[in-house]
Amino acid sequence: MRAFLGILGTLLVLAAGYFGMYRGWRNRQSRQADLAPLPEAPPENDSATTRGIEGVYVATTSAGDWMDRIAVHELGVRATADLAVSEAGLIFHRQGAADVFIPADHLTGVRTDRGIAGKVTAEKSGLVVVTWTHDGRELDTGFRPRRKADTAALTASISTLIGAL
Repeated sequence: MRAFLGILGTLLVLAAGYFGMYRGWRNRQSRQADLAPLPEAPPENDSATTRGIEGVYVATTSAGDWMDRIAVHELGVRATADLAVSEAGLIFHRQGAADVFIPADHLTGVRTDRGIAGKVTAEKSGLVVVTWTHDGRELDTGFRPRRKADTAALTASISTLIGAL
């Protein structure tokens, strides 16, 4: 009987924890509901697009607050992704979630960092973090390239894109 009560108690604590996380996520979505929908990606022009940077789309947060994850428009959904850089902007082709398009004229900065909500790396430059504006808010989007060697080239190409504006 004691074992049964112990198991039941453990299951109740776990259920309460999951319910609390669910409510927290829903409350975050309610607080961020005023964020406008994301811009549509332009039709792809293969000649003007650099593809092949595979990695993980980690999350989008409020700029400067690496733990304030944006929950609306699937911006907080972590997914395996392919990052395309073009003259039009950046597009994260995500598996299992909607693509995220950041127009070039919305980009304000790029840097490497150690972490963003949902991912912290051992190395100081494990993530590529893009700062951009949308609907009057400044946001940071984190991407972890699959190959460490892609980090410098990706950061340079995004810097070049920002500098060309």
